[in-house]
Amino acid sequence: MRSGRWAGTAAVVVGGLLMAGCGNGGGDGDKASRGAGDPSVTVTDCMGAETTFDSAPEKIVTSNASSLELLLRLGAGDKVIGTGFPPGKGTLPGGLDAQAQQVKVLSDTVIPKEKLLGSGADLYIDTFASMNMGGGMGDAPTEQEFEAAGIKHIFLKSTACAAQSRSAVTDLSAVEADITALGEVTGTSAKARELVDGMKKKVDAVQKAVGRTAESERPTYFFFDYDAGTKQPMAVCNRQVANAVITLAGARNVFADCDGDYKQVGWEDVIAENPDWIQLGVRDRGSEAANEKAFDEAEKWLKSNSATKGLKAVKDGHFLRIGSERTTIAGVRNADTVEEIAKTVHPGKVG
Repeated sequence: MRSGRWAGTAAVVVGGLLMAGCGNGGGDGDKASRGAGDPSVTVTDCMGAETTFDSAPEKIVTSNASSLELLLRLGAGDKVIGTGFPPGKGTLPGGLDAQAQQVKVLSDTVIPKEKLLGSGADLYIDTFASMNMGGGMGDAPTEQEFEAAGIKHIFLKSTACAAQSRSAVTDLSAVEADITALGEVTGTSAKARELVDGMKKKVDAVQKAVGRTAESERPTYFFFDYDAGTKQPMAVCNRQVANAVITLAGARNVFADCDGDYKQVGWEDVIAENPDWIQLGVRDRGSEAANEKAFDEAEKWLKSNSATKGLKAVKDGHFLRIGSERTTIAGVRNADTVEEIAKTVHPGKVG
């Protein structure tokens, strides 16, 4: 039984877009277990409050494309009756895209409170921490309101608990724990194990190639969150899953000494670090063409802005065009991003 809502850190809303990070969650890990003869599954939130499932949910609503994608990969997509922050057409790989386009869109951004409570769901999977929805959409439901509506509410802890982590996030164990827990909850544990094993295999291969690279020999790396605004850059700190992705790829996050998930910094701070590589962290625009246009815009801004055009990475053209979500929000593609970054910044070393 859930013992109460945790006082989560508010997600950050910048420029009309919701920016949420994925961090370790304090190393607690989700509790998801089935005792002998006991079909129930219990998962915990960031503060340890428990939610117990005696059977797999039948009607699921997801807060965004990240949790939707995980359910599709687990084979539980037929249980999803609605989502917020839907994936754009063509942005998910393979057959996942067609499945995703069949899911009812409850909101293009955060699902309004009344629509969520009236959705008929028996489970809401929240990629983010508690938040004020703003924009006239009302506040997020309380746990009492979720309960009254018959909706169980769980989180992707690797994202929602990021700011509460007690130590730097340097691996994907919290993401893997989320996938494992979702598999337990939805009755797809075998597929969850397959997904986690695939992630580990990919990351282990990268680690074998570049994992022992000395700190002083690692190229420095700046994640440029273009959509968070250009006036004052938003740094991904060491509690963010992006820090783990960058570290596992054999690079060095230039803001790895920042304790937390995100922090606003100044361009003078970026200039002082003078990164070797810059990732153009563009959020999904809904199509490949729109995404490429946004990458072009981010690169053009860095090349034309007086504060950034002299940076080493900019002068050398050392840009990585990798979307924000697959770097900063929990998912199977975190491992793909590790591999892609490693192949770019350590050419010839990663197969």
